[in-house]
Amino acid sequence: MIPVFEPVIGEDEIEAVVAAIRRGEISGSFGESIPRFEEAFAAYCGCKYGITVSSGTAALHLAVAALDFKPGDEVLVSASTNIATALAAYHNQLVPVPVDSEPRTWNLNLDLIKGLITSKTRAIIAVHLFGHPVDMDRLCQIARKHDLIVIEDCAESHGAHCRGQMTGSFGAMGCFSFYANKVITIGEGGMIVTNDSKLAEKLKLLRNLAFTTPRFRHEIAGYNFRMTGYQAAMGLVQCNKIEKIIEEKIRIAQTYNRLLEKVTGLQLPIPSTVGRHVYWMYGVVVQPEFGISRDHLQAELRGGGIETRTFFCPMNQQPFLRKQAGFRKVDCPVADSLWESGFYLPSSPNLNEETIKKIVDAIARLQQTARIKLKV
Repeated sequence: MIPVFEPVIGEDEIEAVVAAIRRGEISGSFGESIPRFEEAFAAYCGCKYGITVSSGTAALHLAVAALDFKPGDEVLVSASTNIATALAAYHNQLVPVPVDSEPRTWNLNLDLIKGLITSKTRAIIAVHLFGHPVDMDRLCQIARKHDLIVIEDCAESHGAHCRGQMTGSFGAMGCFSFYANKVITIGEGGMIVTNDSKLAEKLKLLRNLAFTTPRFRHEIAGYNFRMTGYQAAMGLVQCNKIEKIIEEKIRIAQTYNRLLEKVTGLQLPIPSTVGRHVYWMYGVVVQPEFGISRDHLQAELRGGGIETRTFFCPMNQQPFLRKQAGFRKVDCPVADSLWESGFYLPSSPNLNEETIKKIVDAIARLQQTARIKLKV
């Protein structure tokens, strides 16, 4: 089976983890690896401060929690995204409002934001979907005009940039994931980056149970969202490899683009017009003229030893959100279509051209077989 994604972990990552364990960096409260990883990754993103946490989901949750919004306030979110983005609002007693996708970039449609803002709207969480950067200059301009706070969901966009500025450095906070399939990984874990010193201090307080002095007296309710030291040690190694990994991601996307040119009926990802797309995953949308449905194509590919994954179920369709008090019914036809027809192909950074050609040849054969059957 060709997996949809397989992380590449080398001996240097293993050695770094072992060394951290030998130094006693077991929990998230001791050692040198965490502050070094925070400093290195924040600097890479063009930010002054990095705050490590236990997951990308925790990063989003903590970022929203640090803003002290009132229960029932609204947060605009990309409709097509992992559920973690909406959970950041939901678990903070806020109402996520889905913003439909653009038909070509698949990011949230900036033209729709103004029409969704109400007196309860407080923030926007923008997702750089699959590593394609949102036009952050324009988004921030909209946010300033309407006095909204911007949080960037950068779980899929490590190293992507908009007009030379790294994703994660535009909004009040940028939230990253280091899950196993992300651009760089430590297995689990996440980080918030920011240029706001007060936010950074508050985030550090909140992630560690809000311990102050005396230690076991708590002025505010915190969370246990700490990263371990040995995870951070692995993160430092991965951070040093990030540009090489991104080069491989772009190579894979360019190879797919070239080989899929002969296959009609597939919408391929487009390069960014505002910056660098890092192609976290190589996604395609199956159009009617392809000849068979997305689900049929996926099933046939899996039968041939090729794993794929669907795009995300949009926020407007999520059952628990639709039951939430105050949740607004917002039509998101583009995000709905992406959920029905979009999927991503194997995107491991070590994929070679021979393997990609095998995948593309399988897709082309399935299309040809479908067309022959239609003619009969």
